[in-house]
Amino acid sequence: MSADIHPFLPPAIAQKVAAEQGTPCYVYSQATLEAQGKAMLAFPNAYGLTVRFAMKACPNAAILKLFAQLGLHFDASSGFEVRRALAAGIPAARISLSAQELPADFADLLRQGVEVNACSLQQLERIGQALPGHRIGVRFNPGRGSGGTGKTNVGGPDSSFGIWHEWVDQVQALVAKYRLEVIRIHTHIGSGSDPVVWQEVSAASLALVRLFPSVKVLNLGGGYKVARLATEKGTDPQVIGAPVKAAFEQFAQTEGRKLHLEIEPGTFLVANAGAILCRVQDVVRTSTREFLKLDSGMTELLRPSLYGAQHPVYLYPQTSFAGNRPYIIVGHCCESGDLVSCAPGAPETLAARDLPTAQTGDLCVIGGAGAYCAGMSAKNYNSFPEAPEVLLQSNGHAALIRRRQTLAQIWQNEISL
Repeated sequence: MSADIHPFLPPAIAQKVAAEQGTPCYVYSQATLEAQGKAMLAFPNAYGLTVRFAMKACPNAAILKLFAQLGLHFDASSGFEVRRALAAGIPAARISLSAQELPADFADLLRQGVEVNACSLQQLERIGQALPGHRIGVRFNPGRGSGGTGKTNVGGPDSSFGIWHEWVDQVQALVAKYRLEVIRIHTHIGSGSDPVVWQEVSAASLALVRLFPSVKVLNLGGGYKVARLATEKGTDPQVIGAPVKAAFEQFAQTEGRKLHLEIEPGTFLVANAGAILCRVQDVVRTSTREFLKLDSGMTELLRPSLYGAQHPVYLYPQTSFAGNRPYIIVGHCCESGDLVSCAPGAPETLAARDLPTAQTGDLCVIGGAGAYCAGMSAKNYNSFPEAPEVLLQSNGHAALIRRRQTLAQIWQNEISL
């Protein structure tokens, strides 16, 4: 038996990147990013499709530009993300804002051409007051949600996202009051959602569209489950999209409106296109456990500590393969919750992984780390600098797309009294 090899970061490439950039380091595959983008652009649709990358999943400018070149649009979750996309050269007209917090400068962004989905009644009122007569989208909470865990469920009565579907009469009143033109209905039920629930919510979303004759677009959000581990089953866009396409066709027959479909994948596009390259920096034992301590952790990968998320781990021994051992994999932070090998959905439960016999200095690759890792890390905890990001280009070049943060940059905004 030999050690497992990461799909796009085998030992030779891992050693090259580690020598050039050090560890820890994020590494992305251009080929995988492009393949996933093309898979989403082929999503079944009846009357047109816009694919918006949920940029919060991985907001690096190089990746935004790569997706823009493929023809994707973008979903921003804050005014800061909008400004970040604009700074990366994304045209305003290809950016849509759906935010928990409407930015103070939202009117300026909308005048530039950024699209918006009002996500609460208060947001709808503010938009109407600032820009009466404006064309807008409205995000509804459809009354049902689904997610990989409760923390990634963004629909149903326990979720604050969107306007509760039973308050549609209040939405209609505000729309009339400010002469707003609702051209888009938006719903989203969660990340890693059940495909069956996603399809059911699609039907409920079409019922909301019926109440707004001016709507031309239905945005069904993202949340398509990705298989990070070999034991998991991912979402096939063609399978889940076919019934939705049929529902759009039926809607056109009964309502006389051919709706344009929007989807907002994040994880699907980037999760398995990214990995964290790190090293074993210590091996320690207790009476019952053997621990691998990495030079990475929640400062680069917060998902296990937050959700009990599962990521594949590959270890490349410096010496010949000497069999596997069960290891608990932990990070470098002074934090008991900095655990990589937790049990599924249980961030505080230790779960051993069988890996090649390890020693200090061995390279380690954590897979499935392209989504909600670099963009959602506990960076600078214990004053660890922000890790660099590298793009493995199609021509074989490992291009640096974000430098490693210097120690001085961590405290550069502090003011000494």
